[in-house]
Amino acid sequence: MKKVYFAIVIILSGFLFLLSCEKLEPKAPLDEDILDGPVEGLSTEQNQMFLRGDIAFNDDVFTKETGLGPLFVSTSCGSCHAGDGKGHPFTTLTRFGQIDENGNTFLHLGAPQLQNRAISGFEPEQIPAGATFSKFTPPANTGLGFIDAVSDADIMAMADPNDADGDGISGVPNWIGLKGFITPRNGSITNNGKHIGRFGKKAGAYDLLQQTAAAYNQDMGITSTFEPFDTHSGQEIDPEVSNQTVHDVVFYLRTLKAPVQRNVNDADVLRGKELFIQSNCGKCHTPELKTGVSPIAALSNKAFSPYTDMLMHDMGKGLDDGYTEGTAKTNEWRTPALWGLGLSKNSQGGGYFLLHDGRARSIEEAILLHGGEAQNSRERYNVLSQQEKQKLIKFLESL
Repeated sequence: MKKVYFAIVIILSGFLFLLSCEKLEPKAPLDEDILDGPVEGLSTEQNQMFLRGDIAFNDDVFTKETGLGPLFVSTSCGSCHAGDGKGHPFTTLTRFGQIDENGNTFLHLGAPQLQNRAISGFEPEQIPAGATFSKFTPPANTGLGFIDAVSDADIMAMADPNDADGDGISGVPNWIGLKGFITPRNGSITNNGKHIGRFGKKAGAYDLLQQTAAAYNQDMGITSTFEPFDTHSGQEIDPEVSNQTVHDVVFYLRTLKAPVQRNVNDADVLRGKELFIQSNCGKCHTPELKTGVSPIAALSNKAFSPYTDMLMHDMGKGLDDGYTEGTAKTNEWRTPALWGLGLSKNSQGGGYFLLHDGRARSIEEAILLHGGEAQNSRERYNVLSQQEKQKLIKFLESL
């Protein structure tokens, strides 16, 4: 009888121990509180490809022995996009070139990306005399597949190059030439042989393959069959990353979930959204878009809320950095998506670093630095009461 009693005590003790461990274990974060994770509806094979891309993006750290450099900015993709979120001043990139839109004349001197670090035995790049430059804070990665899947026709429908409606806003695409390895998407619209760019601060990249191949090459000095030229010597060398890895990373970026809005039923958040629309902020930061038909079924014909029109806008003299890409003028910037804005602090050291170069340390400061086509919206924000401003910002922090 004692043995049976002892056994029961052991079993109950073990059960209670397991329960106590569960209480001690940290709870998994809510989906709305993190930016990483795949979109819903991927197949088993697609989830495996997503996982491979996740590992290559976040865990692969390059060294001299595995192809790093000799000139580079960072040693991995994830080091600039912690948790798939925005970068901060320590990971800010520098692009250099010139003020006109006739093509970068400093490509033979390392443009457009400044590689400010080098492996032993080499000297980092310097900005050449006569070049203009701009600082670019790495953007968040989430929801990119949705933006990639918007049709050119829908983007053009939002453009208003001559301000036909008289609202002072005249968004335009950035027309760029395609690299030889890029296949135009179905329904692609051209202008004098150029296509609509949609990724990057000035929409200088056509799709995520171009963006990824360029990042390997320009940020880490890693060659591929897509970007085979060494950034130091200018010579074509053997690929240092496989096509499979590049495609895995592209798939990972395309299938990262869209940020999930928080506190959607909060009265202040709802009022803040009304004030956002009334201030005409939604004219550029378009609340809802729709994808077209995508080769990834989980992305096809989906409504989503990125708060961007993906177009270039004149942001005024205060944000004119004297640098351009494609047909974008020096004072023009692609409307950044606002989704995930409230989670930016998580990857930026606990504080905000907003706008293209991270100069704005708060959402309000970013609003007040808007000029050009956004001046009217800035003035509408300025006349709001303090309580109304707080509600508008609370809405933006919920995204």
